[in-house]
Amino acid sequence: MDQSLPIGEFSRLTLLPVKTLRHYHDVGVVVPAVVDPATGYRRYALDQVPDAHLVRRLRALDMPLAEVRTAMEAPDERVRNEVILAFLARMERRLAEAQLAVVSLRALLAEPPDAFSVTQRRFVATPAVALAAEVERVELADWCAVSYPLLYRAIAARDAVPAGPGGGLYPPGFFEDGVGRVVAFVPLREDLGPGPGSSGDVEPYELPATVAAVAVHHGSFDDLDRTYGSLGSYVSSNGLGTSGAIREHYLVSPADTDDPRDLRTEVCWPIHPRPEPMQGAPT
Repeated sequence: MDQSLPIGEFSRLTLLPVKTLRHYHDVGVVVPAVVDPATGYRRYALDQVPDAHLVRRLRALDMPLAEVRTAMEAPDERVRNEVILAFLARMERRLAEAQLAVVSLRALLAEPPDAFSVTQRRFVATPAVALAAEVERVELADWCAVSYPLLYRAIAARDAVPAGPGGGLYPPGFFEDGVGRVVAFVPLREDLGPGPGSSGDVEPYELPATVAAVAVHHGSFDDLDRTYGSLGSYVSSNGLGTSGAIREHYLVSPADTDDPRDLRTEVCWPIHPRPEPMQGAPT
C-alpha cells in the first residue's frame, strides 16, 4: 500500500502552506520523496513529517534557509544537532542583548539626562603596556576580549605590577568614522623595560599627561552613550572642549563579572583646564 502523501495532505500534516513546500523543494530544504516526471506532482513520505515540523520551527526562529538546508542535509543526528545548537546559542545571545536594550530604554525614559556626576582630573604621564590596532566599532568587543588577556599575560611574564585597571584610548575618528586606531592599555607602577615576554603586538607604552572631565558609567556598555552624552554636554556647555583621544578605564570589566549591570567604566574626556585647582590623580 502506498504510504506517500500528496502535497496537499502533507501540508495539512505539517501546517506548511503548499506554496511554502514548493519553495522549500526548490531550495533543497524539504525535498519530496517522489516527483512524477510527467506531471511534476510531488509526494512526500510519512517519515518526512517530523523533518518538516523541525524546519517549520527553525524558520519561525528566523534561521536562514542556507543553515536550515545544512542541518537537514547533515549525515547524522549528531551533526544536525550541532548545527541547530550553534544557531540556538546565537539566538540566546541576541535575546540577552534585546533584554539589555529593553532595560536601557526603560532607564532612558525614567531617569533624567543629567543624572551623572562630572568632575575634572589631571592625569600625569604613566608607564603602561599596550596593544594598538585599527578597529571597527562593531568589532570592538571581540577585539577587547582578545587584547586584554594578551596584555595581562605579557605583564605576568615580565613580573610587572599593574598600577590600576586596564583601559582604552579612542581617537575622534573612531566615533566619527566608525573605525580608528584604538589603544588597549594597562598602567604599570614602573617602566616595563627591555626583555622577553611580549605577546602578539604588545609593547611598552606611556600614557600621556592630560586634563579630563570624568564621569563613571554604571552598567552595560549598551548604555554608555548616555554617559558620553552627559559628559560631552558638560564639556560643550562649559567651553572646555579640546582635541585628543577619549580615555576609558574599566574599573569593573567583563573579566570581573558576568552581570553587565555590575560593570563600571570611567570615561575621561580631554579638556582645556579651568583655572581653579583640580583633583590630581595618576591612573
